[in-house]
Amino acid sequence: MSATQTRSRFLERLQHGPAIVADGGMGALLSAAVPRLRCPEEANLRAPDAVVSLHVSFINAGAELIETNTFGANRRKLGHHFLEDDLERINSVAVKLARDAREVTGRDVFVAGSIGPIGEPLASRLRRDIFGEQASILEGRGADLFMLETFYDLGELVDAVESVRSTSSLPIVALLTFDEGAETIAGTTADEAAQRLADLDVAAFGANHGAGLLAALAALEQMGKDGKPLAALPNVGLASLAGGRVIYPHAAPEYFAEFAAHARDLGARVIGGCCGTTPAEIAAIRSALEEHRQPAAPLQFDERELVVSLGEEQRETGLARALREHEWVVSVQLDPPLGGSSAGLVDVARGLAESGHVGFVDINDNATARAGMNSLMVSATIERECGLETIPHLTTRDWSVVGMESLLLGAHAATR
Repeated sequence: MSATQTRSRFLERLQHGPAIVADGGMGALLSAAVPRLRCPEEANLRAPDAVVSLHVSFINAGAELIETNTFGANRRKLGHHFLEDDLERINSVAVKLARDAREVTGRDVFVAGSIGPIGEPLASRLRRDIFGEQASILEGRGADLFMLETFYDLGELVDAVESVRSTSSLPIVALLTFDEGAETIAGTTADEAAQRLADLDVAAFGANHGAGLLAALAALEQMGKDGKPLAALPNVGLASLAGGRVIYPHAAPEYFAEFAAHARDLGARVIGGCCGTTPAEIAAIRSALEEHRQPAAPLQFDERELVVSLGEEQRETGLARALREHEWVVSVQLDPPLGGSSAGLVDVARGLAESGHVGFVDINDNATARAGMNSLMVSATIERECGLETIPHLTTRDWSVVGMESLLLGAHAATR
């Protein structure tokens, strides 16, 4: 199929459907599979078979659009890894590997040239030069379209779109990343972004990466007001670091199937995944779209409300009062005992209270990562025995959100 036919077919699918299934998180999976990479894009040169294999896995799972392994393959980012001299080879080989995967599977999938943000503040002219250089290579080697993705700054995304458009006539999908409130880190709302992007020559726009599936859906809900084709390729969720490895929260494929049904109904015409998503999640998206799945539950984007028991006294703390009245606050930090007796610590706290110079004590939680008496239990004891207001520390690594809420409710009751 000629490049013109492929382009027309892509635009036709955006306008009239059905939605196109995109692939998942290339960079995270390659980094896990290939040891000692300076960046995921280096795999194009060091482990090309792994790149092709991952592309094939996504295609076999049902992806109709695969992205080249070039998200961070601009001159500036490669330079941070001393790979700037390999710029052309990394981008050229990336397109070749994606096209090889297409030939291996025998499926006429779209190959999208992936372009990410530069990642540092630069003048608009410099940014445009960098984006244009990468786009020129990707188109020259046979990309069918461009995915400009994971942008936090709307101004940088606009520069990228206009630079790519001055270089190429291929379709552009422009994607920003949003938090749970459908805002970028810079404070741009999804609605504001949509209004700006609608004025540019892009085939579709939407959300990728970000704070997970619900964040992407919240963004789509704001962006779909004028009927422009949308795209959604979210993370599994927010990552954490454990044992030197990046860990993503577990999300069952069924969760992605439900996400796909909602995204389609909100106007998404490209639906896939980003960091943490595997072929299993892409297969779930494909099945949901093929089966015309209907959402099992309505979407609700309301913020959680603080629930207060009826008749509960709303007591202002001493610290809150002191800060409100702009008083000088003196607090002493204490470490809970490592054993099972708090008598010594209570004596210290009592002495501080009787000195008349200390108004509060803040209590560490597992100081120096050593197991000690729980800070909330110690705080409750000090307040009960000494009448000295405490500021307990809580290390969130040890608790789930529900567990921490339970602790705080119990501590509130214990100190009344």
